[in-house]
Amino acid sequence: MMPLTLANIGEENIIRRIGGTPEMRMHLGDLGFTAGGRVTVLSRLGGDLIVQVRESRIAISWETAQKILV
Repeated sequence: MMPLTLANIGEENIIRRIGGTPEMRMHLGDLGFTAGGRVTVLSRLGGDLIVQVRESRIAISWETAQKILV
């Protein structure tokens, strides 16, 4: 397992675990980040990541991406 921040751009990954506080995990779950789900890093912008999860493109901070293990 590795944090999402280390994933290659354009490569689809399977989410293995979501870390952080219960509130953070709930927020990420609401956005579609769930264990077993697929996520693709589309680009990195100034430390932040643009990712595709389910049918949505979402911008997340580097700190948040560190809590998503793929």
